[in-house]
Amino acid sequence: MRLSIGVTDFSWPDKLTDELTTVAVAAEDAGLDTLWVADHLLQADPNSTPDSAMLEAYTTLGFLAGRTSRIGLGTMVSAVTFRPPALLVKAVTTLDVLSGGRARFGIGTGHHDGEARAMGLPFPPVGERFERMEETIRLALRMWAGDTSAFEGNHYRLERPVGNPLPVRRPRVLIGGAGERKTLRLVARYADACNVFDIPDGGKTVRHKLDVLARHCAEVGRPYGEIEKTISTRLSPGETAESFARRCAEFVAWGIDHAVVITAGPWPVSGIETLGRVTAELD
Repeated sequence: MRLSIGVTDFSWPDKLTDELTTVAVAAEDAGLDTLWVADHLLQADPNSTPDSAMLEAYTTLGFLAGRTSRIGLGTMVSAVTFRPPALLVKAVTTLDVLSGGRARFGIGTGHHDGEARAMGLPFPPVGERFERMEETIRLALRMWAGDTSAFEGNHYRLERPVGNPLPVRRPRVLIGGAGERKTLRLVARYADACNVFDIPDGGKTVRHKLDVLARHCAEVGRPYGEIEKTISTRLSPGETAESFARRCAEFVAWGIDHAVVITAGPWPVSGIETLGRVTAELD
């Protein structure tokens, strides 16, 4: 099982740049798989406040690419309406090229209408956002394959979507959310990974969601095993490596391959070290 961290809160009490760099290097040294950042313009972590420090995601990931050498880098996840699709694809491609093939493409429909109103971002109805997400993923896969032919969708029309330079390796696509009728169907059709949530019900909800995903895979003729199953979970303050390792064993029993771990407040290095001990134990 793989472990990653999600950085959602940037309000370190000391110099933000130094603290963020220290956490990223510690995560890489601990053997963690990926460093994910939240993609918001306003702080959205429920343990924080909207006016707390929040960095733009792809600028942050580009900065971290220059401070690390191995760890994967991605958003958990980018709302499809934040950027025009070609700009979003180009940002991910640029990150992949400059990081030597470490970009991950996390995408979702978005959910924060208050942020959209506050910051002047588009926020169409949810059905339209799903349509825009599917078109954006289709465009990304075409651009990463070097296809520059005209793209004609219901919402996006591009005469010649050039993607040069191509990514070092095609970024893995993770679709956020676990809606059964639309989201998981899109995962089955397009994605390399899904993301479900750690709900305290003994795995009942997670198992159900993965069963739904398996059915969608069967319907589209896709091997269910091709899709990486990730779960968003939280490391509690003071939680031991032994305790978290037991939770990871439960995740594996539910069918999970990869845990993306967040924490209350900005990440302390001690929390990264705890996950590093769990990674060593899982290996």
